[in-house]
Amino acid sequence: MSRRVVTLAHYYTQPEIQQMADKVGDSLELSLYAKECAADVIVFAGVRFMAETAKILNPQAEVILPDTNSTCSLVTQTDVAALKKWRESYPDHVHVSYINSSAEHKALSDWIVTSRNVDDVIAHLYAEGKKVIFSPDRNMGAYLNFQYGYDMPLWSAVCEVHDKFNQAALDEAFAATPGAKYLIAHPESPLPVLLHADYVGSTSGMLNWIKAYDREPEATIFVATEEGILYNMHAARPDLRIVQAPIYAGCQCNQCPYMKMNTIDAVRKAQRGEGGISIDYLDAALMDAARLPIERMLEFSRRYYA
Repeated sequence: MSRRVVTLAHYYTQPEIQQMADKVGDSLELSLYAKECAADVIVFAGVRFMAETAKILNPQAEVILPDTNSTCSLVTQTDVAALKKWRESYPDHVHVSYINSSAEHKALSDWIVTSRNVDDVIAHLYAEGKKVIFSPDRNMGAYLNFQYGYDMPLWSAVCEVHDKFNQAALDEAFAATPGAKYLIAHPESPLPVLLHADYVGSTSGMLNWIKAYDREPEATIFVATEEGILYNMHAARPDLRIVQAPIYAGCQCNQCPYMKMNTIDAVRKAQRGEGGISIDYLDAALMDAARLPIERMLEFSRRYYA
């Protein structure tokens, strides 16, 4: 009897990989799909923490990551033992963790959030009179603290892709670009860049902003996030001038090296069961502990965004 194989791909993978997928989306969309799809095998063209999340939410399925080395700097920069001590130093705080984190990290969390729902979840917790600590993304936490006047203690990891965007390069690019200019940015970017942005949001949020764009038709729209999403933006609005924001000296070349490990050959081999790594190393107790804060986030999202 044949097994049902479902392929998921993040927006940051190359266009050819997205075309091979049954579902393309951001972290929240793919998390929900992984939980609800009736798959025997999930091939996750993304990075390791995403495949781990899919396994945690759908433990009956075999989850395969096409390349074992496709990790994330937010994971590699976080020592879980140190994180545990940090969390224990704030016993009266709620620990909110960004989904870009390992299974062990999630197991130490009270809530998991994505870039799409982080604002709403933390606002909900503060409205309930709770105090919050936030990990692992320092840039995202700094933006939330500035934007909403929070005083959340922050962990110190950053996304190595988004952290390269900088205000000086943007100023140069804006000065050299005639006509109207806009900047949309992912909240993993540094605070000076985010404060310059006309819109700050998740990959899906930025894509929706582009789809709904109705301002100056000749404007240049700079996008401060991994270049993969520009494929989707150009497909949705070929009439617009959309470019990646520069990272230094006008360079517009910011790729996630880990996402790009999802090659056509690696994904095809994983689909055939001939390659990749199976996410079979998470024990049941760890998955149960990590699932709790993820389910809390998913239930919140179902109610809040219904």
